[in-house]
Amino acid sequence: MTSKPVVPTTLIGDLIGSRVSGDRHGLHASLALALERVNARLDPLTPLRITVGDEYQGVFHTLGDAVTASLLVRLALLPEHDIRHGIGRGSIEILTEDPRIEDGPGWWAARWAIERAAAAEGKPAIRSLRTAYVAHDSVSATDEAAVNAALLLRDERISGLSERSLSVLRGLLAGQAQRDLAEELGISPSAVSQRVRADGLGAIVAAHELMGGLP
Repeated sequence: MTSKPVVPTTLIGDLIGSRVSGDRHGLHASLALALERVNARLDPLTPLRITVGDEYQGVFHTLGDAVTASLLVRLALLPEHDIRHGIGRGSIEILTEDPRIEDGPGWWAARWAIERAAAAEGKPAIRSLRTAYVAHDSVSATDEAAVNAALLLRDERISGLSERSLSVLRGLLAGQAQRDLAEELGISPSAVSQRVRADGLGAIVAAHELMGGLP
């Protein structure tokens, strides 16, 4: 049985409204730390790094890793700052001697995807969308609509979370038990359980795990 070809996935991120931030240096330091932690966790083909202005990019082995990275980086900066992401599946070309500078169908797919996410902010029904996906290669194209539907619902749910619920979600994604989270946050275990149920945090974690397994 022949295995499916490995198709790299590019992730491009853009800080929203960072140009009017009162502490751009601190914001970029927080972003750099978030990218460093995601790189250590996921070991991408090309590590995430800040490029020009308020953008960053990297290339991952799988679509699942890119989707995972988009959530982890966003959660690291919420609720003070938000991020939009474009995810593109397709081949990557290196046009210069610097291997960190990518081009090619996969990179352009990610660029089209982030433009799609930006355009969604002007449409009431999908204005909470922060992550979009474009597949250039035929292997992944049939899954594009399903992945975008999952990203839309994930982003909608996360956009409405309070600061405390975001803290609980970060802990759950890190594998912490609810009782340990309650002690860390200084609240009761029942209060954590109520947040998990009321805000659908368990469903977010379950969807995150499912999407993280995408090849």
